[in-house]
Amino acid sequence: MAKSRTLPTPAVDVADSYAVRLMQHLVVPTFVIDPKRRVVIWNMACERLTGVAASEVIGTGKHWQAFYETRRPCLADLVALDRPEQLPEYYSEYAARGHNGLGFSAENWCVMPKLGSQLYLAIDAGPIHDEAGRLIAVVETLRDLTDQKRAEMALKELATKDGLTGLANRRSFDQMLSDEWARAQRTQKPLALLFVDVDHFKLFNDRHGHQSGDECLRAVAAVVSRHAVRPLDLAGRYGGEEFALILPDMDCDTACNVAEAIRCAVTALQIAHGAAGAGDHVTLSVGVASHIPGGADGGPDRLLGAADEALYVAKRLGRNRVMCAERVLAEFAALGRQAATVPASVRRKSA
Repeated sequence: MAKSRTLPTPAVDVADSYAVRLMQHLVVPTFVIDPKRRVVIWNMACERLTGVAASEVIGTGKHWQAFYETRRPCLADLVALDRPEQLPEYYSEYAARGHNGLGFSAENWCVMPKLGSQLYLAIDAGPIHDEAGRLIAVVETLRDLTDQKRAEMALKELATKDGLTGLANRRSFDQMLSDEWARAQRTQKPLALLFVDVDHFKLFNDRHGHQSGDECLRAVAAVVSRHAVRPLDLAGRYGGEEFALILPDMDCDTACNVAEAIRCAVTALQIAHGAAGAGDHVTLSVGVASHIPGGADGGPDRLLGAADEALYVAKRLGRNRVMCAERVLAEFAALGRQAATVPASVRRKSA
């Protein structure tokens, strides 16, 4: 790997500096840019971290190429430009430690083009000023936190994911629903919720065994997850054989379309059932609710209750169907849920 060298500038003569020679041999990956954002030092530890030789970047402003595939500022550039307001645009974690003071710190995933693999780096960048207060250089140091970050992500996934299906667990689902309810209150846009239940699942387990039951739940979970297609959609295992899907900014008709697509997709899997009274294949019942939160609605429990009641109606009317809360609950409740036959006005909702 090429030996690190320096580029003297009128602002800072670093060619024979003991401090610079020391910096070049630091075990901490470090580089230095001048006020024009040209690299003047790229130490050996930085070469090892990035796979980029000092000879490739010294005297240029191409240091970003060591970390990213497309041009963007590094933390040292933002310090040189004194632009703390741009930190959130480029870094997931960051802190500005004062103008003309101690600089900035940040953490970020970097794609590391020369290495062909991503690294999660902790980054510190601080300015160096002369006695008159003029900027003469910016020093950036780097720490590889990839292993720690991946371990943190794995622990977070264990805490938020259902172990059997990989969907969000009940705790993380409840938190997301609360957050989306609050957002819907602010935006005054509808928030939809689907409750998806595997019909006659106890009978399925009794007939086929719990291992097959687990395989069935994983197959249904995969279908539900495929319909959480937007960034804020969230599929979760609500409990047992029941799944739930949060669909922000979605009215009841559109949510029913999604529910019907899920029901049809599971039917198309043709998972053999065969228990008495259950039919030949596994089917789903789905309850759908959508609401624009108001000031006195009492929180997401209202949406949960409506979707749960819609699911109850779907079960009582024969299973293997989608029911929308706002269209059937009032009439069905008026019948006291004791009708021997299904009223003509209560019918299966097909998208």
